[in-house]
Amino acid sequence: MVATLHLAALAVLLTTEYGPFAITLSLLAWVFANCLFLLVLPRPGVSAALALSLVALLIALSRVKFEILQLSLTFLDFLIIDRDTFSFLLSVFPRLRTQLIVAGVLAVPVLWVIWRADPFRAGRRLALAILAATTVLMSAMSVAAPEQPWEPFQGVNHISNLARSGVVAVSRLASQGWIEADSPASGPLHLASGAHAAGRPALPPGEECDTTARRPHIIMLLDESSFDITAAPGVKVPPGYSDYFKSIDGAQRTLIAEATGGPTWYTEFNVLTGMSARSFGDLKFYVTRITAGRVARGLPQALQRCGYKTFSLYPTYGDFLGARTFQKGTGVGRFIDMADMGVDQDMQPDKFYFDQALKVFAGQQPSQSPIFMFVYLTANHFPWTSVYRPDLTPGWTPPGNTAETDEYIRRQTMTAKDYRDFTTRLARDYPDQSFLVLRFGDHQPAISQKLLEPGIDRKLLTQRLMTADPRYFSTYYALDGINFRPPDLSSALETLDAAYIPIVIQEAAGVPLDPSFEEQKKIMLRCKGVFYACKDGAEARRFNRLLIDAGLVRGM
Repeated sequence: MVATLHLAALAVLLTTEYGPFAITLSLLAWVFANCLFLLVLPRPGVSAALALSLVALLIALSRVKFEILQLSLTFLDFLIIDRDTFSFLLSVFPRLRTQLIVAGVLAVPVLWVIWRADPFRAGRRLALAILAATTVLMSAMSVAAPEQPWEPFQGVNHISNLARSGVVAVSRLASQGWIEADSPASGPLHLASGAHAAGRPALPPGEECDTTARRPHIIMLLDESSFDITAAPGVKVPPGYSDYFKSIDGAQRTLIAEATGGPTWYTEFNVLTGMSARSFGDLKFYVTRITAGRVARGLPQALQRCGYKTFSLYPTYGDFLGARTFQKGTGVGRFIDMADMGVDQDMQPDKFYFDQALKVFAGQQPSQSPIFMFVYLTANHFPWTSVYRPDLTPGWTPPGNTAETDEYIRRQTMTAKDYRDFTTRLARDYPDQSFLVLRFGDHQPAISQKLLEPGIDRKLLTQRLMTADPRYFSTYYALDGINFRPPDLSSALETLDAAYIPIVIQEAAGVPLDPSFEEQKKIMLRCKGVFYACKDGAEARRFNRLLIDAGLVRGM
């Protein structure tokens, strides 16, 4: 029986792990799990059954996660366990709760039978010695061949990647904590003159911003996977294609994102907090979960200080990566997710989200308070290998690229049309009110990696992505006014890191910057629009320490 359990585990690992390194590491993890259980229950049969159940469960969870996020399970999924994670899983898989209860009920009598039938006993000292040895070996292997950033996105090697990510995470947290920041020994960096009794810098009270001043409503549009594809050589586009990326002053501006090909939440974090996701190093994939409830500084909060009502229209369940808790911490007053909008699919035509924004705005009328809305657009989400809602583009003529590229461009024309209709309705329905609109691409689409440098060697491409080559991280941002002309576009530099977007919006709307954004603006001007990469991260680390000392970032 014991041999059968171990052979079953071996079969599971050999069918899910690929390559000598991954197989060896997964087998060490299997021995580690057995010895861990043997310390508590010194019966090899029960320990093998529990370890086999654990491995099977971890692989199943990893596959579920990969289906949703295109990322396999990592150690941080267990280090950052929160209510939102379970709530999101139950929203996506409503039968999961029942399945877990049934599995638990069935497991109890099986383990009891194994317990009664197992004649063997294992010494705890021997188990502890083997546990220590496997820990050393796994750590040594993980350090000698550290996990590469792209490996969790392959959907294989679930157990070995999980073990290796544990070494990386523990090492990172032990050496730097959650976020890169200057040592407190370097002295406090005051945001304003004076200090609280607790020794933290004083911040100006909210009433110092005139809440009675007439200011424009602000709409921030996250344009999914959008950038000017003419940056790729030889791509054909319809006439007037690039006009969509221009601002009210006719300029076309570049946004440098901190992600490419996938993670929207990096840019979401940038534009809401004004901080860098790259400051979290290898942990940045979980940046919204890590900072949920821990960051009390952001664009919505700065606007609330000046009398704005703040809204976010989120295109999926609000529990996804702790989005609801994170955004509320940055000052979002009302968070409206997919369920609140009355849909059960997170990919809708952009007109749907524009209509939702109009509905929210109409529900606030008449109101003396200006409104800020963060709206997500999703029609241009991958994949582009299938035609999405062809009925929305009657008479469409492909420009003559690959089918995938033409589909990407077609969806961009859908967004451009829906956006024009949206602004036309705002101007028609609210002629006596003013609006500032800032739209931006959250990251380049995955297909850009095949288009920007055709035929590039895969290793060289990987090197470019790992070093954040701007060619693969450049999108766009544009400012428009409806019954409104921005009084100050001096912060809207030609090329700008995403973390500076809150400064651009506030100054374009005529909102005075609070001391933290004033300090960040100095960095922006000093570094010419670069944030995290300026001085090899020194400016970002100093600024993070400033926010920590001010109490705006807690528990990091």
